[in-house]
Amino acid sequence: MSPTIYTIILSSLATGTIVTMTSFHWLMAWIGLELNTLAIIPIISTLHHPRSTEAATKYFLTQAAASAMILFSSMINAWNTGTWDITQMSYAPSNTLLSLALALKLGLAPAHFWLPEVLQGSTLLTALIITTWQKLAPMSLIYMTMNNLPSTILLMLGLTSSTIGGWSGLNQTQTRKIMAYSSIAHLGWMAMIASIMSNIMIMNLMVYLMMTTALFISLICSKSKTIQDTATTWTTSPTLAITMMLLLLSLGGLPPLTGFLPKWLVLEELIMQNLIPMATAMAMSALLSLFFYLRLTYTTTLTLPPNTLQMKFKW
Repeated sequence: MSPTIYTIILSSLATGTIVTMTSFHWLMAWIGLELNTLAIIPIISTLHHPRSTEAATKYFLTQAAASAMILFSSMINAWNTGTWDITQMSYAPSNTLLSLALALKLGLAPAHFWLPEVLQGSTLLTALIITTWQKLAPMSLIYMTMNNLPSTILLMLGLTSSTIGGWSGLNQTQTRKIMAYSSIAHLGWMAMIASIMSNIMIMNLMVYLMMTTALFISLICSKSKTIQDTATTWTTSPTLAITMMLLLLSLGGLPPLTGFLPKWLVLEELIMQNLIPMATAMAMSALLSLFFYLRLTYTTTLTLPPNTLQMKFKW
């Protein structure tokens, strides 16, 4: 892809998110989401490989369906209340529809089916864009409509996402799929706290964005597409191997690392709201995620010389 076209596409991607984040009218928010989707399709399908074409098609269909649902819910709301203002979503059925549409757009379970497949079909750099930048616009819509969204649905979405993200991640050998399930689990934590304290959700999102970006950059530098590839990271750069270990443990939520802070605050807030069974279930699901992060950590840094490596060297 020529640099000019790539620049245009990336600027469209940025513009789409910014338009959604700064709009108060539902049509403008929808335009931003559509611009975002249309800009990332060519980025996913640049590989000219059947898998990337399939990934681009899956991404397009799910995002277009989610955008249509968002537009539909806002139209029902406008029909019943007479306003297109994003913050004035007061009609209950349209709120329910909106929360399901945003779940599909973000990849929250049970509407998560497209995310691992799309990430597996795209390059590591594209996967980085999908798991970080592409989450900003829907999260800003959740933030703006927070006071009206049904909290029961959000709590259930959060719980299922966290659990499914943990369970399904255990079975993976591809780093991109592991990162996809990690993303689903983290978004579950954000959905869980969204209806209770939105500022914790924002902090959670920021920490997630930083850690995911850093880990994807580490994977890109070490060209690690499978768990086996991570074992030879130390041959390329020992410093990178140590950094990856810290990042993975942080993503898993081990104290005293950064990733522990959002989980701690979310659990504390859930207990304050007397949602103790929910907090227990979330803590248990975090252990599932922690297992596959620890497995990655083990292959990355705990199989150093003079121990026997389980894989061939890259060189």
